[in-house]
Amino acid sequence: SSRYAFLFKPGKYTIDVPVGFYTQVLGLGASPEDVVFAGDKGVYCEEGDYDPSVGALDNFWRSAENFAVESMHDWGTGKGMLWAVSQASPLRRVKVAGDLSLYEYISPYPNAGFASGGFMANSQVGGALRTRGGGHTKSGLLGDVSPGSQQQWMTRNCAVSGWDGGVWNMVFVGTDGAPAAHCGPPSPMTTVAKTPVIAEKPFITIDSGGKYTLRIPKAKSDSSGVDWSGDDSVPFDAVYVASANDTAAVINAKLGAGLHVVLSPGIYKLDAPLQLATNGQVLLGLGLATLVATNGTPAVVVGNVDGVRVGGVLLQAGSGNSPTLLQWGDGTYAGNSNSPSFFHDVFVRVGGPDSTPVQASTMMLVQSGHVVGDNAWLWRADHTATGPVTGGANPCATGLKVSGDDVTMYGLAVEHTLQDLAVWTGERGAVYFYQSELPYDVD
Repeated sequence: SSRYAFLFKPGKYTIDVPVGFYTQVLGLGASPEDVVFAGDKGVYCEEGDYDPSVGALDNFWRSAENFAVESMHDWGTGKGMLWAVSQASPLRRVKVAGDLSLYEYISPYPNAGFASGGFMANSQVGGALRTRGGGHTKSGLLGDVSPGSQQQWMTRNCAVSGWDGGVWNMVFVGTDGAPAAHCGPPSPMTTVAKTPVIAEKPFITIDSGGKYTLRIPKAKSDSSGVDWSGDDSVPFDAVYVASANDTAAVINAKLGAGLHVVLSPGIYKLDAPLQLATNGQVLLGLGLATLVATNGTPAVVVGNVDGVRVGGVLLQAGSGNSPTLLQWGDGTYAGNSNSPSFFHDVFVRVGGPDSTPVQASTMMLVQSGHVVGDNAWLWRADHTATGPVTGGANPCATGLKVSGDDVTMYGLAVEHTLQDLAVWTGERGAVYFYQSELPYDVD
């Protein structure tokens, strides 16, 4: 019932930071190298169950962004950072000096806990030296990513020293050091050299005087590797920081005045959608800020405008039948190739924590052109706080509908809807990485 964001000022921290449900760890530096974790384990996420068949399969709704890890803990899969997660658990703008493990061993070895799906962007893995016999050797550079039992993973605009395997669906777009593409076992790989169009997720910095700045990375074409520069800076006198006590009317008044909005951690009960109708406007959630549509409306509606950014939010269905939970455009706007819009780490769910029935017709509706999605998990719950979901409970017909042209998705996962998982009628669309799951009890 709570949401958490831990924001670290620039400096070096010799502490360990375990990341659990509904928790986000953020560095507040202009570069990931400004906030350094040099404790034994640093920032890490262990799997959620000692039964290997469960492992990290339920490690959802958490994130880590904008810092460096110099920790050299031995996780059994490598010395460095552990991030054993599944969907809705992005790793962004992170620099790992050692190895990065995306799954966890369970003692006694070699029981590898299952893991199923994740996302990493604008991150660098590698650069520290292995210690051998008390000394360093240049031939022993750390920097491998070990996906191990990861069934699927999306990596975009990263730099890695090596990539060691994976199970079914490892996808790389614009990633330096990515393995060569090949089909079939072992470890199928899909590798695309350049990212056609992207802007990185907005983030927040703090200066030595304690003033915050909203950083909005610029859009770029045909890119590869990490990019920790090239941001537009917006002082916080142009930003409204909302709390979960704010009504939709309060937040919409700020959006209507042209302000950017940062949503502090919490669960927002919205009787009307948040409306973004200004070019270049940013709606950024911290700590998995959760927007619950309580009145049969969308949670967020983006108008026929350019350059909008939406990021870091969990959209949740309520008891009323929302036509969709995120609506982008009204279907009359072609968008603007010179100023595309982006959404990052937008997660939608119909059911899960609710003890009473909830519903939505569609989870996400993209009707404008030149919209780019960067990590979305659209989930009709297959289990809730009260037990398994069967039949037509928590009804949702479709996860994603795209009618806009020139829409791109990097990292799309859609699960368990009662009709088509995704319906795409727009022209010149593209999807890089797609995960789909039918309902487990489908007839």
